[in-house]
Parts: sequence; structure tokens; C-alpha cells
Amino acid sequence: MAEGTHFRKTDNRTILGNNNGRLAEADLSRKNVKVKRSMELQSSVPSGLTHQPKKRNPVFVLSNSSVYGPKSRSSNSVPSPFLRICDEVQEKASIFNMQLDLTGAVPSLIVAFVIVANGDRQGRKTSLVLPSMGALIADVCLTVISYFSLSLSILFAVAFITGLFGSMATFFGGGFAFIADVCRDEKQKTTRIAVVDLIFGVVSGSAGLLSGYFLRGIGFTWTFVTASLLHVVNIIYIIFLLEDTVGVSEFQHQAPVSCKELLRDTFSGVYMLFKTAPYKKRILIAVLLFTFMTYLFTMFGGSSLFTLYELDEPLCWNEVYIGYGAAAFTSVSLTSFLGVYLLSKCLKDIYIVFIGIFSYIGGMVMAAFAKTTLLMFLVRVPSLLCFMPIPVLRSMLSKVVLAGEQGAVFACIACLEVVTGTISLSVFNILYAATVAWFSGFSFLLSAGLCLIPLAVLCCLLCTSWSGEDLAVLVPDEVSSIESVDS
Repeated sequence: MAEGTHFRKTDNRTILGNNNGRLAEADLSRKNVKVKRSMELQSSVPSGLTHQPKKRNPVFVLSNSSVYGPKSRSSNSVPSPFLRICDEVQEKASIFNMQLDLTGAVPSLIVAFVIVANGDRQGRKTSLVLPSMGALIADVCLTVISYFSLSLSILFAVAFITGLFGSMATFFGGGFAFIADVCRDEKQKTTRIAVVDLIFGVVSGSAGLLSGYFLRGIGFTWTFVTASLLHVVNIIYIIFLLEDTVGVSEFQHQAPVSCKELLRDTFSGVYMLFKTAPYKKRILIAVLLFTFMTYLFTMFGGSSLFTLYELDEPLCWNEVYIGYGAAAFTSVSLTSFLGVYLLSKCLKDIYIVFIGIFSYIGGMVMAAFAKTTLLMFLVRVPSLLCFMPIPVLRSMLSKVVLAGEQGAVFACIACLEVVTGTISLSVFNILYAATVAWFSGFSFLLSAGLCLIPLAVLCCLLCTSWSGEDLAVLVPDEVSSIESVDS
């Protein structure tokens, strides 16, 4: 096998392993060049003669910027076979991403629910170490798949194994519970939780900006090797240098309990959160969780389609422009953090959520009609504050519960993130595959319209007295009631 052919297969089989839809990029470039080359050869061969074009080395095809130039469906320079191939690849990439997400969703849901909730008694380190080890195993597997050009079906096994280690839901749930433990002042929770989202956004944006250059410079195999080494460093830091915020309880030093008692203790944290809480507190938690879930559904689903939308015509971005687009969300993370930091000094949390939702709606409506590269980059301008509702709603939920219930409430949030993220990605990928042929921006308009649901719920919450500082008042009242019962 030639070296160029091996690189082609590696690219084609591992772009989807990144779960960012770039299989479309490699396939479109390869098939577009084949169509163009076939047309050129047909025009150059005299009538009555036949000619079989030789296969072109795809290494040079990937660096051919003319393949990714902006084109329109009405352009005479674009052959109709390319348009059919474009829509077909878009549809298949969407369905593959959906299947891959569903494979790891179920195990990660169970693990996140159990590990994060038990962090209130067993410590937070477990919920940080396990997902890091799962990510390390996944990157090692992706390295092997890339180097040996293995089948794409192996990615499903990799996704399932990663889910068994908790995936990102467990990591974020334990991380936010860790932050809530170290915040003694309730006013600091919103800002510090927003800092975590800021760090995640900046790192993700930087990785997106550099990913195209990394892939062109060192290839997929060494990129996965680099990621594996970073996971090793992260695991070493968590185990040996990070100090846990929750001490080991005495029951861990006792004799092993039965399976029934172990199962009861495992799920008792979330169960007691809703059983012993006052009625008003339970309603507040349910309403805030529903608001968090509905907004997460619309935001995850809509923003997940950006890469596929940018790869499709008339934009036809290459891997470098895709990296620029992902890096543009770095500015969104930064402006959202600044918005939370400044607005929290003069506005109640619920008003900050309102502003963030309206910011997201504006960005999605603009993205639905973006047909040029400049306009697609300008989509980030109205969306500058769209990330604000996520950390603010987390902070509002954290303020409602006691210090010993932080793990339970963030376990609920982590499970909702897994369920909501999986369902939204599946629904919006199917919807995009069904509507890309006649109006590719329909999914963005639907995402903006669904934001009316959390807005309506927040309006109902705002019309009552169960908003703002009343959330934090519930905690001292419950503490006093518990102390009176104990006495």
C-alpha cells in the first residue's frame, strides 16, 4: 500500500472519530476532484475513445484550496453530481454522529448519576479521575485506529468504553461540585462556576483553532498521541496534587455491607434530596432543572450543526476555516463570563438568564440565513452572551440545596446533560439530514423557536416570589428546621 493511500484511509476513518463531522470534508474533497477530473478527461479525449482516469493521490487533494471555495447551487462551474454527493455525505455524517453519541450515552448516564452523587460522602476525586482515564483509553484507541486504518465500527466500542468511565458528564458534575464546596460565599458561586465554563470555552476554542494546523502538520496519529500524553499529566495531577474537598466518611472503614444496602446507599443522595426537602424547595429544584434541560436541548442541538452547516455549500469551509469558526466561540465564552461577572453585581440571576436566552435566539436566527463566510463569522456577534444561562442556572440550583447535597444536585444536572445532549444531538442531526436539501437553516430557526419554552417557565417563576434572593433563604430555613429536629 502506498504511503499516500494509507494517509487517505487514515483521514477518512478518523475524522468521524473526532465526532465533529469532518468526514464530510475529506469525502467531499475526494469526490469533487474525481468529478472534475472525469469531466476534464472527457473533454480532452476525442469522441469514440474511452479513457479511465488514474486515481489521484488524496494527500495533495486535501491541501487543494479550490475544492473548498464558496459555490452556489446555481453556479455553472459546479457539476450536479457534486451537489448530490454533498447532500449524501451531509446526511450520512449526521446519522453516524447520532449513532455514536447514543452508544456512549446510556453507560455514562448511570455512572454520572452514581459517582457524582456519592461524592458527598466518598470525595470528589473519583468523579474526576475516572473520566480522565476513560478519555485516555479512548485516545489510545483512536491512535491505533488511525495508525492501522482500522474499521470505523470500532468507534462504537470506544464510545461505549468511554461511557463506562463516566465521560464528560461525570467530570463536569464532580468539578462543579468541587467548586461549590470551596465557595463559602454564595455570591461567589455564580462567578466561579462561570470561570469553569470560561476555561472550558477558551481551551475548546484554542483546540479548534489549532486542530487544522495540527492535522496538516503531524497527522491524526500524532495528534491523538499528544492528547493521550496530556490526559496522563491530568491524571497524575488529580491523584497526587489535588486536595479533596470532602473527607472520607467513617462508613468506608466499616465491614462490607450487603448488595442491597450498597445499592440503597448509592442512590440515597438524590432520593433524600427530594424526599426530605420542603415542598417549596422541591418545586424550585424541579422548575430550575426543567429550565436548564430545555435551554440545554436547544443550545446543544443548534450549535452542534455548525460544522456540518459550514462544510455544506455555499460556504464549503476547509479544516482551517472550521478551526477559525470553532475558535470564534472562545470570544463567546469570554464575553459570556464578563457578562455574568458584571451583570451579577446589579441584576438578579434570573434576569441574566433572560438576557442570555435572547442572545442565543438572535444568533440562531442570523445563522439560518448566513450564506457567506463573513456573515457566518458575524453570527457570533449577537450570540456573545448565549453561554450565560448555563453557569447561572447551575449556581441557582447550588444555592437552593445544603452543603451536603451539592453532589446530589450536580448529579441530577450531569444526568440531564447526558440525556438532553444525546436526545438533542439525535433529533437535530436527523432533522438536519431531512431538511438540508431544501433549507439547511431550518434547524437553526427551530432551535430559536424552542427557546420560548424556558422563557415561558422563567416568566412564571418571575411572577411568583420564588426568585432572586428567595432561593438562598430556603437553605437557612431548612438548616434551622433540621437542627430543631435533632435537638
